[in-house]
Formats: sequence, structure tokens, C-alpha cells
Amino acid sequence: MSEAAPVLEVENLRKHFPVLRGLLRRAVAQVQAVDGVSFGIAAGETLCLVGESGCGKSTVGKLVLRFIEPTSGRIRLGGTDITALEGDAMRAHRRHVQMVFQDPYASLNPRLTAGTIVGEPLENYDTMGASEREARVAAVLERVGLRAEAMRKYPFEFSGGQRQRLGIARALAVNPSLIIADEPVSALDVSVQAQVLNLLMDLQEEFKLAYLFISHDLGVVEHIGHRIAVMYLGRIVEIAPKAELFALPLHPYSQALIDSAPLPDPRARRARLIIEGDVPSPIDPPPGCRFHTRCPFAISRCRSEEPRLEEVSPGRYVACHLRADGNTAALIPSASR
Repeated sequence: MSEAAPVLEVENLRKHFPVLRGLLRRAVAQVQAVDGVSFGIAAGETLCLVGESGCGKSTVGKLVLRFIEPTSGRIRLGGTDITALEGDAMRAHRRHVQMVFQDPYASLNPRLTAGTIVGEPLENYDTMGASEREARVAAVLERVGLRAEAMRKYPFEFSGGQRQRLGIARALAVNPSLIIADEPVSALDVSVQAQVLNLLMDLQEEFKLAYLFISHDLGVVEHIGHRIAVMYLGRIVEIAPKAELFALPLHPYSQALIDSAPLPDPRARRARLIIEGDVPSPIDPPPGCRFHTRCPFAISRCRSEEPRLEEVSPGRYVACHLRADGNTAALIPSASR
């Protein structure tokens, strides 16, 4: 983990959704969407959460925001345990964590002007007067690359990239310490994605923001991330600094995920780790390592004993019996990187 004091600490976080059936809507099973996730994020740091669709990435973000309640575990924001806070106590901490949503077309109220959209958080959390609030909104809009007069426009008058800048301005208005960005550029044109990512990086450097950046796009992650957490079927299987993960992933799933990304040069060739089969159901996950049903290197221990996420080098964590036994490097040849 980072040496700086963490803005966010998540410890053994779980979220199990009940499966209800029958006339009486009784719970007959549990969807283990998030099952024992732990990580920390320091000020000025971006932790990227990556994995296949349905692995639990977005659920983690919603849990940290307290959009949904955790089944168990702890969430500390600025050193305060917010897991069980309610009412005014939670409201006081909610301003410190804001979100940038995936779809800039659906996340903005079309009936409100840009100034009202950005000013709403200030109205909710601050006691500043109307003229002071308007000045603050104008300053925030200009900081994200929009003119002050844009506050009188409606969302339909902006392009997709401008709408996402508007969403970033709304998140930035109340000076949060943590921003959760859930696929914030996936709905944008490729030509606009880099501009929005660079804006987020500039804002982070200026305001020392912590980011939990949720994405499936490894190219985006490689550009913006400091550390990467790889999720599979509700659990984190590897956490590593960005450069180390892309140079030599230690978990077989991490390598398969990186190998699935296209190379910029279509003439380039490389050995790839191919995984077969489908992701098991989160209602009935396999025993032991949850990846063993698709892992080409699985041994008998993988099928019966759940691997723990352990630190194998400074700042690097992996949940793999092969790595614990010192065998992964031999099974996953570095020549394929």
C-alpha cells in the first residue's frame, strides 16, 4: 500500500444480494457480488479497479459511496469508520466523497441548467449565499474547461465530452477528498477520452485528490493509474503498482486480462495466455481459488484451499497458491510479456 496516510480504507468488504423466489419472496440463495475486498487509497493516488463485466467493480464503488449497504466489512473515510453512520452523521462525511458517472447523457438532469447542476452540491452542503455560490460555480466550470456563461445552458446544448466535464465540475464543487469514477470515459469518443483523462490527472495533481477509478479498458488504466487492483468473481486477486503489473503480472488471470488487450501495432506478435470457459455463477462460486475452473496452471490445492491476498514484494499483493509456492514465474514465461 501507499506510504501516505490513506484517504480511503476498505477492509474485508462484502455484499451479498439475496435471491428471492416463491409467492412469499423467501431468500433461497445469495449472490456474492463482493466477497472480502480490502484496499487503501492515499491522497493524490489513483487505484484502478479492473476485471470482467460482473466481477463486482461497480458494486465496490456503490458500497464506498453508501449507495447500497454492505453485508459486512469496514469503510474508513479520512480515518472515520462510515460503515454504520446514518442521517446527519453520514451527511457530514458524504461531501468528502463524490462520483463521476459512466454515462454523461443519463447522469445529468435535462431540466436543470449547468449552473444549477454544479451548484446543487454547494446548496446541499454549504451555507454560502447565492452570489458567492454563483461565483464558485463559474470558477469550477472554468477549471474544467467550460466557460462561465455555460452555466445558463442545458445539458442537451453540450457535447458528450463537455457533459462529462460538467459531471466532473459537479463532483469537484464541494472540494471532496475522494472521487469515484465509474467507467467515466467509456461512453465518449476515443478522441475525447484522452482530454478527459488528462483533465482528471491535472485536477488530481492540483487538489491532491484520491481516485477510485473503475474500468475494463486496460489502455485507459495504464494511462491514469498508479496502482491496479484486479478483481475476479467478487474478490481481488492481485494489487500492484501499474508498471510492475503490466511488466510481469503474477496472477494467471491478470496475465490473461493483459494479454487480451490489443497491441497498437497490428504486425506485432506475442505469446498469449488464453483462458477458456465461462465465469462461474456468483450464486454458487467454486471452492478454493475461484479462478481454478479456468486456470491452465491449477493444481489440486487450488481446487480445495482458498488463497489469501498476501504481500509478495513491497506494495505488491497476490492471491495465488502458485506464487506462494514460487512456481508462477516458471509457469508464466516472461518471454510472453
